[in-house]
Order: sequence, then structure tokens, then C-alpha cells
Amino acid sequence: MADLVIAPPAPAGRSPASWRGLWIAPPLVVLAAIFFYPFGLIALQALGGGTDSSSHTLTLANFAAVLHSRQFLSGLYHTIAIAVSASAGCLVLGFVFSLVIAFVPFPGARFVGRVIDTFIALPTFLVALAFTFVYGSAGLLNQSLMTFFHLSLPPVDFLYTQWGVVLSEVTVYTPFIMRPLLACFSQIDNAQIEVASSLGAKPLRIIRQIILPAALPALLAGGSLCLLLTVNEFGIVLFIGAKDVITLPLLIYGKAIQEFDYTTACVIAVINIALSLGLYACYRTVVSLCGGRRAALG
Repeated sequence: MADLVIAPPAPAGRSPASWRGLWIAPPLVVLAAIFFYPFGLIALQALGGGTDSSSHTLTLANFAAVLHSRQFLSGLYHTIAIAVSASAGCLVLGFVFSLVIAFVPFPGARFVGRVIDTFIALPTFLVALAFTFVYGSAGLLNQSLMTFFHLSLPPVDFLYTQWGVVLSEVTVYTPFIMRPLLACFSQIDNAQIEVASSLGAKPLRIIRQIILPAALPALLAGGSLCLLLTVNEFGIVLFIGAKDVITLPLLIYGKAIQEFDYTTACVIAVINIALSLGLYACYRTVVSLCGGRRAALG
């Protein structure tokens, strides 16, 4: 007869499962201190701020006033227009550059990919500074054209417009499209491309029927990320100083730092946070759907 093993009694007090549940407390405390508490103060100022500091009534009057102001509507328009234009430019350039690096053999292709990757580590204002030296009113291009053609005014002045901001953001955020695309292209079976080419398929047809369907999840995920980043871009817009181009982050800065209108700044900040969280939710949804589709295809 086998020996009967009796398990020792469980120690009195909390069960191991309950103790493991306490490990979530430190991250929650840190998150509450660095995010929820400051955000709560911003929301409270937006809902209850005003000239009367003794009043603690929560109201949406501040939101109604901001939402109907021409300055906010202009800032919202420029924010969305710049973000959509820059994201579209990143998608086009990122797809073309990734195609060339992945499928067009040339010496130094891997080095070129590594150089493009370094843009991810650079501060965004650095690109705006470089563009100012090249395309600015006193930049290299304008000075050369003025000297060669004996002009009195700089002929190239797009940098200080909305398109200058878009071009700078496209330069900064295109690598965020290329990274997932290059990883996706590395998983495409070259035999499919060789068979299609041997059967007489033109390059454009190969791209449309073989490469583009495989790259679609990476394009959607990268485009969503670029849209989220460009909506919240501050350094490029501030550094370039484009005329009459005010985005929501720049409007928050102006209201809080220059005009000391903290209530309006907090209202715009809450709206900007809501917009960013909505875009982040879309980004996570796209990533989840693309991941599920990849798993299903695999």
C-alpha cells in the first residue's frame, strides 16, 4: 500500500494569489502620480476654471466657448490637415524607399537602410534646423539663387508655410513607415516574384498583386502611428515658425506660456488628449486586426 502523503496546512493569513495581486499597487501609484493626478488637475481647471477662484462649480461653459472660437477651429484644422498630409507623404515615400531597398539590389542598400533608421533617434527640431539652413530665407539655396540670378528677394519661401511643416514632418516620420515595411518585405517569398516575372507580369502588376497585399497591414499600422505622432508634433511647428500656421499643441503653449490663460489652455489640452487617445485606440485596433490576420494566414 502506497504511503499517504499529507500536505502541510496552508499558512494563516493572505493566500499567495492575494499577495500576487498586490504587485499591481506600485505601478498604479506611479501612474497615478505622474499621469492621473496632473491630468485630473488639468480636467478640473478646464471644467471649473474661471475668473472667480472661489467658485468650484463644474461647468462645460469653457468648452463651449473654446469650441466656438475661430482661433481653436483654425488650430484644429491646421492640426488635422498637416497630420493627414504628412502621414500620406510618409506612406508614399516610405513604400517607395522600402521597395527600392528591399527588391532593387544595389551596393550599400543595407547601409542606406541603417542611415534612414538613425532619423528615428534624432530630435525633430534638428530636421527643421537643417531645412532652415538649406531652404530658409538666408539659406544655402536662396543665397545661391539670389547671387546667380541677381535677385533682391529669396525666390524659395515655402519653408515658412504649412507645406514647409509638412515636408519637415515627412522627413522625420518616414522611417516609422519603413521599419515595419522592410520587416514585412523580408518575409515575402522571392519565388512568387520570380514566377510572376517569368510568366510575363510587369513590375507594377507584381507590386499591385503580390507586394502591396502583403504590405497592407504594415502600411496601416505605420500610417496610424504617423498620424498619432504628427497630430502631437510641437517642435517642428514652433521652430519653423510658419506664418498663420497654429496647431493645437502650439495653441496650448501660446495660451499657457504667453497669455497666461490657463483655463483655455487646459480646455484645449483635454480636447487634444481626447483626440490623441482616439487615434491611439485606432492604432491599437489596426495592430490587433493585422496581427490576427497575419496569424490566420500563417
